[in-house]
Amino acid sequence: MVLVSGSGTNLQALIDATADPAYGAVIVAVGADRDGIAGLERAERAGLPSFVHRVKDFPDRADWDRALTGAVQGYEPDLVVTAGFMKILGPEFIAAFAGRIVNTHPALLPAFPGAHGVTDALAYGVKVTGCTVHLVDAGVDTGPIIAQGVVEVTDADHADGGDALHERIKTVERQLLVDVVGRLAREGHRIEDRKVRIPA
Repeated sequence: MVLVSGSGTNLQALIDATADPAYGAVIVAVGADRDGIAGLERAERAGLPSFVHRVKDFPDRADWDRALTGAVQGYEPDLVVTAGFMKILGPEFIAAFAGRIVNTHPALLPAFPGAHGVTDALAYGVKVTGCTVHLVDAGVDTGPIIAQGVVEVTDADHADGGDALHERIKTVERQLLVDVVGRLAREGHRIEDRKVRIPA
């Protein structure tokens, strides 16, 4: 199961990877928190079932979380991948899929968590940054780390506000996510003292 909020480039990378039976994973459905997005168009082109749960369509955030949890549970996924999903998942969802929600972040966690990982890293003056694939827990970008990729910061990155840097990070992020999801699907995983062990 993949959750998206926007263009769906990470989703597309996973769709492309699952075309090879040796990859070991299939996408059972795509969920979104917005309609009319490119991510849903990618799902439709790939023939994947999809659904949309907009927060504003529910009385409160807890009701949205409950509905999202039920919708995802209906597909019985082994993993839930939040691929550019720009909503914080609620406690019911996290409890239902504990240890099985995979997220990406455009910084080397635990440094620079939150919505501005790229610009925060630039402002701090780091020489390298990158991306993290991690499991989701109740905190913001605090779950156990599965894998990380490093991207060098250049002087030019400060001139354009980090746009080119973010694009380089996204390239590494897509490759890392595809690798991690495939390994988790094929080999399983376990968590020991915040360390994610693959194979299980």
